[in-house]
Amino acid sequence: MKPGDRVKVESKIGSFEGVLMPEENEFLVLKLNTGYNISINKKQVTKTELVEKQKEPVEKQIKTEQNKSLPTISILHTGGTIASKVDYDTGAVYNKFTPEEMLKMFPELTKIANISSKLLSNMSSDDMRFSHYNVMAKAVEEEVKKGVKGIIITHGTDTMHYTSAALSFALENCPIPVLLVGAQRSSDRGSSDAAVNLICAATFIVNTNYAGVALCMHEHSEDNHCVILSGAKCRKMHSSRRDAFQPINTTPIARIDNNTKQITILKELKKSEGKLLLKLFDEKLKIGLLKVHTNMYAEEFQTFSKFDGLVIEGTGLGHAPINEIDKFTKEHSKIFDEVKNLAKKMPVVMATQTIYGIVDMNVYTPGRRLLEIGVLGNYCDMTPETAFIKLAWLLSNHAKETKDLFNKNLRGEISESIAYETNPSISQQN
Repeated sequence: MKPGDRVKVESKIGSFEGVLMPEENEFLVLKLNTGYNISINKKQVTKTELVEKQKEPVEKQIKTEQNKSLPTISILHTGGTIASKVDYDTGAVYNKFTPEEMLKMFPELTKIANISSKLLSNMSSDDMRFSHYNVMAKAVEEEVKKGVKGIIITHGTDTMHYTSAALSFALENCPIPVLLVGAQRSSDRGSSDAAVNLICAATFIVNTNYAGVALCMHEHSEDNHCVILSGAKCRKMHSSRRDAFQPINTTPIARIDNNTKQITILKELKKSEGKLLLKLFDEKLKIGLLKVHTNMYAEEFQTFSKFDGLVIEGTGLGHAPINEIDKFTKEHSKIFDEVKNLAKKMPVVMATQTIYGIVDMNVYTPGRRLLEIGVLGNYCDMTPETAFIKLAWLLSNHAKETKDLFNKNLRGEISESIAYETNPSISQQN
């Protein structure tokens, strides 16, 4: 029996049937029908039976019937769980589907629009860098020039909110919908959310006049609805749930019923305001993101002394341990001095690690001291990730104006009024 064969295993912990994966030391590994793997210590295995040998896949040439009466949607493929499958040579789930294979996986898309596709990369979203944002932005520009109705970018979910924010800034006056779509469950699992997310994204594109960057993902864990979320005001809030992406300090843009394909508009849709302009990222910039915690040391801040900018993910309303109040907090004076030194060298901005809510450094003394030494971000409600991206983009395109522009709403990243309805526990207090 070889990896890829279907086998039945009798063991002291039970009977299991699934696809044999490569061995892991003393463990026998099976991929069950649920898509999950189970590891069984070989010492506990009493019997192994071959059910079916792995069949060599027969690749068929894909023929896509295009309907000239339908609008065209371009799919730009970057990888991620949305296009992943099991590699039985290694036992891992890899991103191996080409754009053409995606059409074979999701034939429903061709009933909604003419689908063109292009492979930009096949990577994990954790490997994204500013360079990749520029590649995507340039690819979007090419598709816009072709006159497509909209663009879907398939993307790994782990850093998809970084990319959606980056493209929101890089694509100035974006005239068409650019929707990032991912999946929390790989396509080889029965519970995969890939098809629903893609189909709802395509449905939204062809039936609205939205212009700009957004995400399309599950609203709840069920397959009933997807929501369109602002590219600069959303965040991945769960490691594995299908409704991991949530709007932050705002509401969804729209809801798509997966069963009826009905679209409910929840916010006024953005419209194009001019010709698309690319404002790309300086790929050599070094931007830091530092999370405040208890028992900090000045050395943690000194790490970023040679960077171009720093985002401090502060506690509460935007605080850091900078007050020396007793013999145990002498380090805090050093921290304050280091933040002050950094703020003289580069833009240092504050975001709150509470995620929901606004930065207000005027309320308490620590915040006011940070304001006095030039820390930016007061009265902003950006997520730390969006603040990170915005700072990098400003330094790339408006370096001399960064300190003046950071607190201004440029792409809908700052709310005119904070909407707490997305977090029920907070809305009770508002």
